Amino acid sequence: MSEFWTPGANASGIDPGSLRLRFDEYLSRCERELIGIRRDLHAHPEVAFEEYRTTGTIVAFLTAIGLRPRVLPSGTGVICDIRGGDGPMVALRADIDALSQHDTKDVFYRSTVEGAAHNCGHDVHTTMLLGAARFLAMLAEAGLLHGTVRLIFQPAEELPGGARNVIADGGLDGVERIFALHCDPAQEVGFLGLRTGAITASYDKIRVEVTGPGGHTARPHLTADLITAMGAIQTGLPAVLSRGIDSRSAHVLAWGRVEAGSAANAIPTEGLLEGTLRCLDPQDRRFALAELRRLLGHLAGLYKVEAEMTTSIDLPPTINEATSVEILRYAGGLALGEDKLNPTGQSIGGEDFSLYLELVKGALGRFGVRKPGTPKYDLHQGGFDVDESCIALGVRLLVHTALTALARSRSEA
Repeated sequence: MSEFWTPGANASGIDPGSLRLRFDEYLSRCERELIGIRRDLHAHPEVAFEEYRTTGTIVAFLTAIGLRPRVLPSGTGVICDIRGGDGPMVALRADIDALSQHDTKDVFYRSTVEGAAHNCGHDVHTTMLLGAARFLAMLAEAGLLHGTVRLIFQPAEELPGGARNVIADGGLDGVERIFALHCDPAQEVGFLGLRTGAITASYDKIRVEVTGPGGHTARPHLTADLITAMGAIQTGLPAVLSRGIDSRSAHVLAWGRVEAGSAANAIPTEGLLEGTLRCLDPQDRRFALAELRRLLGHLAGLYKVEAEMTTSIDLPPTINEATSVEILRYAGGLALGEDKLNPTGQSIGGEDFSLYLELVKGALGRFGVRKPGTPKYDLHQGGFDVDESCIALGVRLLVHTALTALARSRSEA
C-alpha cells in the first residue's frame, strides 16, 4: 500500500509519525468540545430540509476557524472548501438530518424535540467532519495541504434524496473522489467495515392504485372483485418476480401499506398498495421495474380491474469503487490499526450517497460505534447511542482518508 502513503510523499508532506503527534495534541485540546457539539446536535434534532439550527451550528463553527462555508439554496446543508494550493480535490460527506422518531434513551442529551431523534448517527457524522475540518484547515494554513478538501454537510438523507440538492448546486464540480462514514452499532467502537462493490441496495417506492366498478359482496360474479384482485397482486408480484431474477442476486419487494374498502358487504371501487423494491444489482433493478409493470398488467386483466403503478424516491445501489476502498483501508490502518479493519456485509437498506457514486469515484465505510459490553441496537431504534470515543477516532480516519486520497490523485496525475 506504499503507493498511497510514504513519508515525505503525501498530501501533507508530514511523515505519519509527526502527523500522529499533531493529532494527539489537537484531540487532547478539542475532543471534549467535539463531544459537546455532538450532544447539542443530538438534543436538538431536525428532520429533512428543516435542519436550520444544525446548519447554523455548522456555519458558525467553520466561520470561526477561518473558512467560508456556503449554505445550499434550500436553506439547509453546507458546502465548504479547504484549499491547500494547487492539487486535486476530494470530498468528505456527512449527512445532518434526523429521523421522525422518538428518542427513548435515558440520558441528559436525549432529544428535546417531540417526534425527532438522531437514531441513525448523523449527529456523529456531522461532528466528526467538523473536527476533521479544523485539523485540515490547520494543515492548509501551515502550507501542508496540497490540494483541496471539500466538506459536504448534506441535508435530507433520511427522506431520502438530499444528495440531489448538493449535486444540483455544484457540490461535485471538480471532485475526483468522495468518501463517507456511517455509524455501525453492530461493530464495537473503532472498527471499520469495508466492502468493494454494492454495499447498500437501490430503493424504489412502489405505489399501485387499483380500480373497479364495485358491487355487492353477495354477487361478486356480477362485478370485478377488487379485494381478491389486490390479494393476487400483493402476493403474485413478489412471487413471480423472484422467478425472473437469479436467486443468487439479492432483491426484495415488500408491501408496507394495503388499503381498500369501508364496509364488510360492499366490494370497493378503489384500493392502494405501497411498498418498496430493493436490489443490489443495477441490472436487476432495471429488469425488476420493467417486469413489475408487465406482470401487473397481466394480473389486472385476469381479475378485470384497472391497475396503475408509479415509482418514486429512485435511489440506485451504493457501489464502492475498488481503489477508493483501498484508500479507506490504508487510511483505516493508519487511524485505527490494521487489526480494526473488517469486511462488511451488504445491506438491503438504501443510502443516497449512491447518487454521488454514480458521478464520481468513492466509497462508504461502516464505522463501529458500539461501546464494548453494551446491548446491540440497530439503526433507527429509539435506544440507539454511541461510544463517544468514536468521535476522535472518526476525525483521525476522515483526515487520513482525505490526505491519502489527495496523495493517490497526485500520483495518478
